[in-house]
Amino acid sequence: MTNNNNNNYTDCCSFCGMARHEVDVIFSSSGGAHICNECIERGYALLLETEMSESKRNMPEPLKLEELMKPVEIKAFLDQYVIGQEDAKKHLSVAVYNHYKRLIHSEKGKQKVDIDKSNIIIAGPTGTGKTLLAKTIAKLLKVPFTIADATALTEAGYVGEDVESILSRLLQAADYNIPLAERGIVFVDEIDKIGRKGGNPSITRDVSGEGVQQALLKILEGAVVNVPPEGGRKHPDQKYAKIDTSNILFICGGAFDGIEKIISKRMNVNILGYGKEKNMLLTKDNLIRYILPQDIRAYGLIPELVGRLPVVTHVESLDKPALRSILTEPKNAIVRQYEALFKMDNIDLKFDDEVLDFIVDKAVEYKLGARGLRSICESVMTDIMYELPSKTSRRTYRVTLPVAKEMIEKSGLTLLKRVG
Repeated sequence: MTNNNNNNYTDCCSFCGMARHEVDVIFSSSGGAHICNECIERGYALLLETEMSESKRNMPEPLKLEELMKPVEIKAFLDQYVIGQEDAKKHLSVAVYNHYKRLIHSEKGKQKVDIDKSNIIIAGPTGTGKTLLAKTIAKLLKVPFTIADATALTEAGYVGEDVESILSRLLQAADYNIPLAERGIVFVDEIDKIGRKGGNPSITRDVSGEGVQQALLKILEGAVVNVPPEGGRKHPDQKYAKIDTSNILFICGGAFDGIEKIISKRMNVNILGYGKEKNMLLTKDNLIRYILPQDIRAYGLIPELVGRLPVVTHVESLDKPALRSILTEPKNAIVRQYEALFKMDNIDLKFDDEVLDFIVDKAVEYKLGARGLRSICESVMTDIMYELPSKTSRRTYRVTLPVAKEMIEKSGLTLLKRVG
């Protein structure tokens, strides 16, 4: 009797209790558990349903064209933070707006026309607002955004960061939501630093130059990339996330120091001379506005990479009026920041106009650009910020020209001119 009961038990599914003759197949484990094909099919269907519902939860909200900021509105927002650089702001505004429209186009399914993405490259001297443009545009985006530095990138297998680490940062910005990351925007700074070391193809291993450019090709064009969510080779056993870069917009920025010589040679003019336009004096500062993809190729970026960055724009050197405006006009103006800091101590801080002019003159003299404005202001303000909060009787303070000159002399910034 006992043997019959055991046989009956082994012939039944441990989950639904169906006998062997009532189902097609029963699978048995070494531990004595049994499962029939019908329970397996139901379990598989449940897994699919769970996976689909999880996928729906991760899907980002569809974009609506009528809710998008138009290029003019995007540029107006950039104007609040970035002084000048009209050409770059227009190109950036159009690129971001078209990126949204391309996402809407692809969400509608199969269309008669495929819209290619227009990756951008922004060239121009350091301290003119390339990174600031990227950081400002990130404030109003409806998609994930990240900034990566090309100087840290090397070929896979060498000390440094893999190209895939760029997408790791984007995935982190999207809170590890892969569908959301696949519609994001990436700003790659210092792209000029990975140029070829010389005009010809490298015959030796160039692990941080041409090799990185080759690795960038696939993610710029659009490919499914295995991305380590935790960030590269430090966690070799981690699971990889598959990210499709087809809808990710890439904006690259670089100083391209010395490219003016390439542009002047192509235009067959001296760096200091007159161009085709009447009374148009060509100098090192304004030659950048005539930059073309072929100049970037001659600088050291490989043709395949230049071809994947079809939109080329520029930022120009800042003149004195622009630097003066940077001090006071933007929402994040340096003078406003100092006034806000002192306001927290109930002190009204004021700068004389000649002090601001003096700071601008020093930034131009030392060739520091917009970044130099902050350094010079810090030199002027450090002692004041150190002493003034302790003087509780002082409720107002004016920064005068003699004070500013004295602080600059004490700081040692004047040595910059001698060294230069």
